[in-house]
Amino acid sequence: MLIGTLQVEFLIPDSESLKAKRMVLSSIKQRLQNKFNVSVAEVDYNDLWQRSVLGVAIVANEKRFLEQALTQILSFFDENDQIEVVDHRIEIL
Repeated sequence: MLIGTLQVEFLIPDSESLKAKRMVLSSIKQRLQNKFNVSVAEVDYNDLWQRSVLGVAIVANEKRFLEQALTQILSFFDENDQIEVVDHRIEIL
């Protein structure tokens, strides 16, 4: 069993409150879960309006599958026009 993780730090430039930030995050998390069947949670910057870090985890039995899935998820973040990706880190355990 292998575990793939992706940590993505991003900005939400149009967010003017925590409520607006939560709406954007909720939408992103739901779409990730539906499209990729992954676990996702906000893991840092919980009290900042325009900044967040999401952690994504996926379990599989092949390293190649994990690499492909995490790359596709990173592309999903890059295609989203509500956020700007600042940094990311992929790990396979």
